[in-house]
Amino acid sequence: MSNSYFQFKQFRIEQADCAQKVSTDACILGAAADLAGATRVLDVGTGTGLLALMAAQRAPAALSEAIEIDPAAAAQAAANAAASPWAARVRVLPLSLAAYAATGPAGFSHILCNPPFFRRSLPPPSAARALARHAGATSLSFEEIAVFATTFLLPNGTLTVLLPPAEMLAFEVVAQASGLGAQARLGVRHRPGGRVTRIIGKFGCGPARAISATELTIMAAEGPQYSAEFARLLAEFYLAL
Repeated sequence: MSNSYFQFKQFRIEQADCAQKVSTDACILGAAADLAGATRVLDVGTGTGLLALMAAQRAPAALSEAIEIDPAAAAQAAANAAASPWAARVRVLPLSLAAYAATGPAGFSHILCNPPFFRRSLPPPSAARALARHAGATSLSFEEIAVFATTFLLPNGTLTVLLPPAEMLAFEVVAQASGLGAQARLGVRHRPGGRVTRIIGKFGCGPARAISATELTIMAAEGPQYSAEFARLLAEFYLAL
C-alpha cells in the first residue's frame, strides 16, 4: 500500500485522497524539466500538486498554476500547496484543461504534464485511478494538450511531457500537427542495460529543430543504491540523498 504522504526536503505531499500517488517518474520530470527563465508555470493534471511544488522550489521567480479535474485530488493538492513554503506562488484550480482554457489564462513560459497514457490496457477498477492514468477515461487527450500549449505558451515557452516511448512517438506526431516542434528527449531506464521505459520530451512553438537526446539510469549497476546521475538530479528533493 502506498504511504499516505511523501516527505521531501522542503515540502510534504499528502496523497491519501489522490488516486495517482507520488512516483519516481514524476519526480524525475519535476527535477529534469528545463525551467530556465521561468515566469509562469502550469502543471496540467497536477494530482497531488507535486510538479507545481517542484517548479516553485526550482524557480523562485515563477508563479505556478495547477489544474486537476478530480475534486478530491484538487483539494489535496491545494492543501499541499498551502502548507508549502511557496503558498503565495502556487494556485490550484479544480478544472479540466478545456474549462481552464475557457477562462483565457495569461501566457505561460513553461507547461508541465504527466498525462494519462494507458490507451490499450484495461482500465483499473477505481474510477479515480482510471481518470488519472487512462487516456480513454478522460477528455485530456494528446490533441487537447498540444493545442492548449500552442495557444497559451509564450513565444519562447516550452511544454515538457512524460510518456512511455510508444506514446511519446504518437504525441510527437500530434504536437507537430499542432505547431509544436520537439526540442529534446530524455530517455529513462531503471538499470544499466535495461530498456527505456519513459521519455521526457521538451517541445516549443515552431518547427522541430536539432533534438538533444540524453538518457538517465535510475539505479546503480549493483546493489540497491541510486545511480550517481539520479542522485545528482534529485539531491535537492529526496531526503535520502
